Amino acid sequence: MTTVALSSKERMAIPRQAMPELDPAIRRRTFGEVNLGYDAETAILEATRCLSCRRPPCVEGCPVGVRIDRFVPLIAAGDFAAAAQIVAEDNALAAICGRVCPQEAQCEGACVLERKHRSVAIGNLERFIADWDRERGGSPVTTGAPTGSRVAVVGSGPAGLTCAADLARMGHEVTLFEALHQPGGVLAYGIPQYRLPREVVAAEVGRIQDLGVTLETNAVIGMAATIDDLLHEDGFDAVFVGSGAGLPRFLGIPGEDLVGVSTANEFLTRVNLMKAYRTDATTPVYELEGTRVAVFGGGNTAMDSVRTALRLGARDAIIMYRRTIEDMPARREEIAHAEAEGVQLVPLVAPLEFLGDSDGRLTAVRMVRMQQGDPDASGRRGTSPVSGSEFIEEIDAAVVAIGNAPNPILRRTTGDLDHTSRGTIVVDPVNGATTKPGVFAGGDIVTGGATVILAMGAGRRAASEIDACLRQGS
Repeated sequence: MTTVALSSKERMAIPRQAMPELDPAIRRRTFGEVNLGYDAETAILEATRCLSCRRPPCVEGCPVGVRIDRFVPLIAAGDFAAAAQIVAEDNALAAICGRVCPQEAQCEGACVLERKHRSVAIGNLERFIADWDRERGGSPVTTGAPTGSRVAVVGSGPAGLTCAADLARMGHEVTLFEALHQPGGVLAYGIPQYRLPREVVAAEVGRIQDLGVTLETNAVIGMAATIDDLLHEDGFDAVFVGSGAGLPRFLGIPGEDLVGVSTANEFLTRVNLMKAYRTDATTPVYELEGTRVAVFGGGNTAMDSVRTALRLGARDAIIMYRRTIEDMPARREEIAHAEAEGVQLVPLVAPLEFLGDSDGRLTAVRMVRMQQGDPDASGRRGTSPVSGSEFIEEIDAAVVAIGNAPNPILRRTTGDLDHTSRGTIVVDPVNGATTKPGVFAGGDIVTGGATVILAMGAGRRAASEIDACLRQGS
């Protein structure tokens, strides 16, 4: 297919095409996907807005180096098969990235149209072409000749999946170890169905397995086997650690052990991975129908938690955050979606104590109002309590969503693997090499809780270095 040639001025005159969404009145009580995706006509029109820059800054803004400058013009020309092939070669998790990556801060933020207009909707186009490709069986991806080298990848989240896919394409024999009973890491247990359908995750993992990657679930490395076991007893030539940051952080206030208080990790894992939203679930969450639920935090995980509570029947679903709404680290789209669904945002408040009844069940939280202070070196303003502003807020359930830390299992069982004071693994930032020979790491286990796409970028860099080391015999 071909399109009529347009001048840059004509392209810039085309408005950015909005993503169709499920009506808020419907979606607030269902787990159906909120963003409905482009149709072919809309995708072509949006892709036509691309100016085909000679030195495309969008590619530099992508942590995994997707050749945006090549696949977007192909969509504009209607050559979906060729566009899908390019995306499949660059990104093993394209349908996921198109849904959950913060494109506004990366590829789209770097788009030259963002200076005076609105950037090309690169994320929406990536999602469109990945979905189009998946529905037709997927583009073939070639793998290199077998090298005879074996690599163990610990953790099947975005860093591990990306590293495993790249290594398999290079011809290495890869085994992926996952601690839980389903692969996907945070993609499976941390992101709700309405943002990232489970069938999309399953399809992406399946395509990686089709490259020849072996998957072992219920395999807790550091317990059933150590990293040394993988290297010295199981015969792996290298190990990549992408086990994430699944250890929840707590508020450290009285009453946090009351029935009805949970961390976002526990809450979302039960709902997403163990299907606690079903009436026949064997691991349910607390009964939320008609309740008042407070979520403490302002990031994407907090938004996921509060919107999930709403879908589980909460009468009131409230975000309580110690800074302003403008300071919330959550994506603007997620905040807007939450508000449209009826989530209440209460800024500049902090919890002091959870209160319960004689049976040890949560009934309220004692709060204090906060005020902004002067900006710090980064420009962010701190907060401090307002004297005499304490108040009691009645709630039935609370979810603590203030961040995560790495699980300490590997640190306890691999003494020669250096860690920071935060429990993250020390690596060379360029290639992911750790202080232990033959061992590499990337993703949240290195950075602490971050984004899917940054973890993927770390996986790609480590895979490239592992490949080079194995071919050099070092």
